[in-house]
Amino acid sequence: MRERLRFLLGDELVEIDRCDPTLTVLDWLRLEKRMTGSKEGCAEGDCGACTVVVGRLDRGRLRYEAVNACIRFLPTLDGCQLLTVEHLKDADGSLHPVQQAMVECHGSQCGFCTPGFVMSLFALRLNEAEPDVARIEDALAGNLCRCTGYEPIIAAGRRMDEIAPRETDRFLREREAIAARLAALNDATTLALEGEGGRFYAPATVEALAELVAAHPQATLVAGATDVGLWVTKAMKRLDPVIYLGRIEALRAITDEGDHLRFGAMAGHIDVRTALATLSPQLDELMRRFGGEQVRNAGTIGGNIANGSPIGDLPPALIALDSTLVLAQRGRAGVERRTIPLESFFLDYRKQDRRPAEFVEAVLVPKLAPDMLFHASKVSKRFDEDISAVCGAFRLTRHADGRISEARLAYGGMAGIPKRAAAAEAALIGRPWDEDAVEAAIAALPRDFTPLSDMRASADYRLKIAGNLLRRFLIETTQPQTETRVAGLLAEAAHG
Repeated sequence: MRERLRFLLGDELVEIDRCDPTLTVLDWLRLEKRMTGSKEGCAEGDCGACTVVVGRLDRGRLRYEAVNACIRFLPTLDGCQLLTVEHLKDADGSLHPVQQAMVECHGSQCGFCTPGFVMSLFALRLNEAEPDVARIEDALAGNLCRCTGYEPIIAAGRRMDEIAPRETDRFLREREAIAARLAALNDATTLALEGEGGRFYAPATVEALAELVAAHPQATLVAGATDVGLWVTKAMKRLDPVIYLGRIEALRAITDEGDHLRFGAMAGHIDVRTALATLSPQLDELMRRFGGEQVRNAGTIGGNIANGSPIGDLPPALIALDSTLVLAQRGRAGVERRTIPLESFFLDYRKQDRRPAEFVEAVLVPKLAPDMLFHASKVSKRFDEDISAVCGAFRLTRHADGRISEARLAYGGMAGIPKRAAAAEAALIGRPWDEDAVEAAIAALPRDFTPLSDMRASADYRLKIAGNLLRRFLIETTQPQTETRVAGLLAEAAHG
């Protein structure tokens, strides 16, 4: 095991021998390094004031991602590069093109949120040439401004490449050199750190992970920390030990297996979205609304499932698609695996069918057959960066005569777990796919669910919406000329 954390802060090598497992990047920057450009606005990954850019190796190439420093644990930066707003100015003190664009377009008023906006635009510039307004808006959806409104900031996103061509950016010119330095830092050993708050482990292989989880079955397994981070910043939990999965490259793989896609548990939401979009544009639209881009950069498919949240958006879609979960643990002859239907993984609120020392290794998602209809919908108070009140995902298979032979209706937000609507499914079998069938399924929904009332929605509203999502499914598959969405990718396609 290696007992020293190593990463680049800008172009400076940082090495740390002792570190609390849940020390956040933001606290380390502000309290230890006195780099106060990154701000704390919410401490839960919602406002984007703390946005920094992390460079990591992805199949040998340097990949830059905007992330929330307030919920990112410092030890997870091992083998990465950390860039903050302080790193953007040139040696002579001149502003970076993103900063200059914000000045010229009057994109800052009180200035508190400005560094976060700058870093989100900076990440966009590093990754994409000449983004259009829709793409700029998407990249900024995880940043909140309470003063100026967003038009001047969006204008800065359009202006930044006019001030200086993207290819002249020194961060892009130095990309290969930084990648080589990170490659030298990355190794196949397990990182093991200790601090006053406990222990942190980061294995580099699935085999080492299995050994660690067997030795520490009480450990908290951390993927993107987009939820676990809040356990620390909001609930003040002490997590000891922490086992981080982010250094295991094999868990990030996404492969096409012919009749299904295989996602490693650490496949990030950005890459998962791209792959799932090949199955259905409905999935592309659903994942477009996963938090802000900072959350999508950090979050993973395995974390979204293992989290066990009843309001996670991905499990209902994966259950509707009849996905399978691969669970792994240490065995006598190496790593042993078992495969279960994803829907059976969720037992009760925050309780899953995961045995001691077992972890999620992969998700297998079947492709849609030509005779299948598929739909996914999310209803929330805000369009962007909001938790669902109700999420519904549906798959129908029909006989040659048009009658329904199989129905899979899965919902989130309707029970303590993501769950299928068995009675509503039964009401559809053998019927033509029409309004009468939908009304029969809607009438059966109260037998499937007794939802709760909370800050996001009342129980009555949830039942009403659950039925209306089935109506939307019918309209979108039988009346394509009827517009059913006022915003989002599908609405843009319908209007386009």
